Amino acid sequence: MSLINIDSVRSQVLRLLKRIEPPGGIELLSYKRNRSVAISCLHDGGYLVREKGYEEQEILLTRDQLGRVLKTMIKREFPRSRKVRLFKFKDPAELDRPRQKI
Repeated sequence: MSLINIDSVRSQVLRLLKRIEPPGGIELLSYKRNRSVAISCLHDGGYLVREKGYEEQEILLTRDQLGRVLKTMIKREFPRSRKVRLFKFKDPAELDRPRQKI
């Protein structure tokens, strides 16, 4: 898990997703770990985006749609953040584990 500058997080996520094999993905967490945006790779080339925080939703997207929707979700979930936590996972079951709150 690493802290990433909010200005470059979108480009880094899109770059990292090219190398991740399904069903793995990336999870973005607020500093306090109470809000998150998780992007899971699907076998058909699409992505499942799960948002937990101010809004809770799951969306199926293509690669072309991902950048625009990710920008909107980052602004909504991390409005005053300058850094976010980036976590890579290999199995979507890892997203449901309990986390230490700060």
